[in-house]
Amino acid sequence: MVHISRICFRKYGNFIDNLRLYARGGGGGMGLPRLGGQGGNGGDVWVVATKNISLKKIKDAYPMRRFIAGPGENSSVRALKGAKGADKEICAPVGITVTTDDGSIIGDLNDLGDRVMVARGGSGGTFHSAFKPQRGKAKHIRLDLKLIADFGLVGFPNAGKSSLLTALSNATPQIASYAFTTLRPEIGKLMYPDYKQISVADLPGLIEGAHMNKGMGHKFLKHVERTKQLLFVVDVHGFQLASKTPFRSAFEAVQLLTKELELYKEELMSKPALLAVNKMDLPGAEDKLSELKEQLQNPEQFTDLLPDDMIPKNYLTFRDVVPVSAITGLGIDHLKTCIRQSLDEHATMETNAIHQKKLQELRSRSRTRSDACSGR
Repeated sequence: MVHISRICFRKYGNFIDNLRLYARGGGGGMGLPRLGGQGGNGGDVWVVATKNISLKKIKDAYPMRRFIAGPGENSSVRALKGAKGADKEICAPVGITVTTDDGSIIGDLNDLGDRVMVARGGSGGTFHSAFKPQRGKAKHIRLDLKLIADFGLVGFPNAGKSSLLTALSNATPQIASYAFTTLRPEIGKLMYPDYKQISVADLPGLIEGAHMNKGMGHKFLKHVERTKQLLFVVDVHGFQLASKTPFRSAFEAVQLLTKELELYKEELMSKPALLAVNKMDLPGAEDKLSELKEQLQNPEQFTDLLPDDMIPKNYLTFRDVVPVSAITGLGIDHLKTCIRQSLDEHATMETNAIHQKKLQELRSRSRTRSDACSGR
């Protein structure tokens, strides 16, 4: 009988998104030479996507970070074939990529219940091995979390992303009065009258140079990879990160955010994107919004506002530009509608593309069969 030891935890502390672990499969059991008995195989070590778990919980509960499966049982007179050793399951959150130390991907955990074997148990002793068992495989692995969400909020510090997520959904992000206002990634659920749910991830704020791993750099940018679409959030009045850094208008903020994503991974630019222009409750917001819309329609005419090395190769075209106020609720319902429409339209396009691909494959096979029958 195979037993499984599950490692699940309750403690929760500060957010972490990368963890290095040691995993070793169980050793095989001894064979029984005089009766030709076979030892049991050692247990395997698995990483399993589970609810209510975080990398911080794993780290806290297992400070040594060692996970070893059970040994296979020896062959005996009572049981010529020894039982397999107990598997070890490491519960991990959805969104994990399991890699080796050198970055080679072992597998992904994209849905609850997904599982990846990280260390195989050793074989039990048999006639072919002179009844001697093998040791289990051992390796260091890394659990790298990339949050999965329908939309990822992209914005510089103090653009109001956390407040916007709170206004849109049931999330309650932790907010503090300093540059990196999001203390940890937060996923909110947008609820619709027909019970449709859309997930939106608020991620740690970017700063200029994030692609070079400045500030939270890659900690933020890697999470953008697994979101289906992007929701840019800018302060209609612009922002200044610190007294020694330049002031950036809303238009400059949009282009600098675009450039940071482009420099990190150019494929991100193919994701559909919306723009939420926040803080419309402040004086002068309407004039600033009109100016921003004009600049976005003809961005090439305003490149002189940007440093040469921060001009994007390609300017993003936003499906919708939505003025909002996270504080008063202005435009929030309209933004929710735009978010849903964008997802629905993109899903329809993807479905049509799949159907077209299958149709082309069928036509190609049909032509091949027809040519074969005609002897061509």
